[in-house]
Amino acid sequence: MKTIETLFFTTAAAMAATLLCAQSDISKIDKNFKIESVDGLSVVYHNALKKPFSVEGFAWRAPGEQLSRISKETASNPKLSIVAGLSKQTAGGAVRFKTDSKHLALRYKLRNTTDMPHMTRAGACGFDVFISPEGKPDSYIKTVLPTRDAISKLSVEQAKIAEFGNGQMRQITIWLPLYGGVESLEVGIEKDAKILPPAPHKIKKPILFYGSSITQGGCASRPANAYTTMLCRELDAEQINLGFSGNAKGEIEIARDIASLDLAAFVYDYDYNAPTPAHLQKTHEPFFLEIRKKRPDLPIIILSRCSNMTGQRRDIVKRTYLNAIERGDENVQFIDGAELFGSVDKKYPTVDGCHPTDLGFYLMFQRILPTLKKSLKNDTQNIPTN
Repeated sequence: MKTIETLFFTTAAAMAATLLCAQSDISKIDKNFKIESVDGLSVVYHNALKKPFSVEGFAWRAPGEQLSRISKETASNPKLSIVAGLSKQTAGGAVRFKTDSKHLALRYKLRNTTDMPHMTRAGACGFDVFISPEGKPDSYIKTVLPTRDAISKLSVEQAKIAEFGNGQMRQITIWLPLYGGVESLEVGIEKDAKILPPAPHKIKKPILFYGSSITQGGCASRPANAYTTMLCRELDAEQINLGFSGNAKGEIEIARDIASLDLAAFVYDYDYNAPTPAHLQKTHEPFFLEIRKKRPDLPIIILSRCSNMTGQRRDIVKRTYLNAIERGDENVQFIDGAELFGSVDKKYPTVDGCHPTDLGFYLMFQRILPTLKKSLKNDTQNIPTN
């Protein structure tokens, strides 16, 4: 027979366990953290990886193929097997469309996830949704936050995006996860609503970025807060993001792939991933020259690293630029990474002394934007003048 003391401690332990469980799921305490249910939302789901949806950021993908950021030929190269794996992460990818639906929902299944101690799940595996009313700049709607099951079990999940007051035509952009891969993506709209292709970008050709985990977006709190996406949103251009954490090391095969594309501009930034200054010296200029050989007029912006920089590495990167200038290259710019965070105290712009916070990415965006605007040719690229 249980004593009063035993019953008391058993009850207290159960209450403590219940409280601890509730605290581990903050959405049970604070409704602002709750993922909005689609219950009661009458929508029909459509495959967002097929037309009329526009899938962007995957330059070598054929319709119906899995999302991958590199060519199949490069992915099959044994020397680039890690890059091939990272290419399934959807950094820089976006889905764009127009609809007059008053209700919007998202149903998705992640293909793979990456759990990191210094980056939010929302940034690594979430979806950022923006709206562009006819003739107006885009604005943020919400971030579709991945559930624990979406991360641990790769389960199919649903989330409400928005309920609008009227059925006017709107353009929607969904920015894909920076470190997750996407197996399937469906957009839910009202049964009789229209889905149309999006308006053309103001910048007619994509802007391509090649570099490290910082280029990939680590550690932005949500996908659209990567500096690359800030730039492409501001300029209204498609983004091709070839940032590969720890594995963009100036491989000549990637340079050849980049040279095969007709681009508006190329931002070149892999200083961090070169394991030694000697490796950087060996690969940096040859990579540049491989692209320049086929694309003599392509605007190229060369960056040195934004944190933990050394004079030796910066000088190697800058030498590629100076040599190009000496050859008469008029389409190359250099930005010293020491300038990217401006005069802001260096303890604020990074998570870990290396990867930018949202503040760090915004400072990078502010510093790079004028140079990128200057690099783009106004007459052929229809760049905004404001």
